[in-house]
Amino acid sequence: MYKKIDSNDIEFLKSVIPQERIFVGEEISHDFSHDELGGIEAMPEVLINVLDTLEVSKIMKYAYDNNIPVVARGSGTGLVGSSTPINGGIMIRTSLMNHILELDEDNLTITVEPGVLLMELQAYVEDHGLFYPPDPGEKTATIGGNISTNAGGMRAVKYGVTRDYVRGLKVVLPNGDIETFGSKCVKNSSGYAMKDLIVGSEGTLCIITEAILKLLPLPSQSVSMLLPFNTMEKAIEVVPEIIKSKASLTAIEYMSLDTIISAESFLGKKFPDTNYEAYILLTFDGNNKQEIEEEYTKVANLCIEHGAIDGYFVDTDERKKSVWSARGAFLEAIKASTDEMDECDVVVPKNKVAKYIEYTHEVAKEVNVRIPSFGHAGDGNLHIYICRDGLNKDEWKLRLNKAFDLLYNKAIEYEGHVSGEHGIGYAKREYLAKQVGDKQIALMQGIKKVFDPKDILNPGKVCYINE
Repeated sequence: MYKKIDSNDIEFLKSVIPQERIFVGEEISHDFSHDELGGIEAMPEVLINVLDTLEVSKIMKYAYDNNIPVVARGSGTGLVGSSTPINGGIMIRTSLMNHILELDEDNLTITVEPGVLLMELQAYVEDHGLFYPPDPGEKTATIGGNISTNAGGMRAVKYGVTRDYVRGLKVVLPNGDIETFGSKCVKNSSGYAMKDLIVGSEGTLCIITEAILKLLPLPSQSVSMLLPFNTMEKAIEVVPEIIKSKASLTAIEYMSLDTIISAESFLGKKFPDTNYEAYILLTFDGNNKQEIEEEYTKVANLCIEHGAIDGYFVDTDERKKSVWSARGAFLEAIKASTDEMDECDVVVPKNKVAKYIEYTHEVAKEVNVRIPSFGHAGDGNLHIYICRDGLNKDEWKLRLNKAFDLLYNKAIEYEGHVSGEHGIGYAKREYLAKQVGDKQIALMQGIKKVFDPKDILNPGKVCYINE
């Protein structure tokens, strides 16, 4: 059993953290009881805004000695309850640890604190002619959160995911010890890859307080094209053909008309074209204008051969703003269109994307629920949303669980995974266990016990030791 916070605990915390950065009980906003998607709610007993590694270390050492559960939180943009304090205790909020500590142009790295926002980091390095490729849709997410879930985003098809850009991490372990894993070095064959184990661990093994990130030179050219199709089936069926063409694309996104219309309504802005049922958004980048033109001409012709109605360059400022603001608002727009929803963040092999999306339509009919989707067709990561649309609570849970069972089972059948970039957290634990089996869950639990023998750091998540 975990210790409940009492007045002695509060007094100690106030002795190491200024009182104005500590919030207790009813002083804590309800916003901190859930993440972006909601559905899983629990209040922390204490919320602490931390400023540096030493403060995190002092809090963790006290919590460890006194068996108090701790959850770390950044912007709260997660979708699976990873930062929900289901056992109460202390919430360590890292949003004020938001400094860029060093830009090393000799080694092409940048060192940041975990509270730096993705959009701030991207803008900062681009001002210096550099490029941080990971590009998940939620630009207000923190770098610490991106690392904790191994976020991917639209450019993963060409550049990979967050793990590919983490060179080093400074962390605080559950007992308060401070450790550094990795460095600015490109290569490392020195023992187990501890740094890579932490990436994607969703705050269950340690708390990240600094990160060294790899950068690339900023591409001088970037071109996007929007291609409409009469049906989603035709749009998705062209994706394997694009991949087989060996064209070097930065992103291959798919979107349906109903999702676009939801985004238009949510933003109050018009999309460049809403005359067709489905769209593919392609992006190319590089430093050779002629090569990029050859690539997009080849791919555009291929798409038209396979049913694209036309091809629009997303080239003017107005068109760029309308397309990318709509793409960035899809999640919020779907959320605003219903009274409650839940997400299925599966990833399947690229050659199974078309069949899987077609299957989501079959599930929608079978379960009788609305299931809009969008996602990264180029890397097989699909964001699928089950919408409540006024169903009573019992019927909603029944249909939601049935839809999830069908969708996750099909992803596993297709040799995919139950999460591509949003993590497992609290909400998707049973589906992870079903996919990987008892032996792998036991291995994960063993790793968790080595890092956190008292199970005080973000307990009950991912491989849920205590249940």
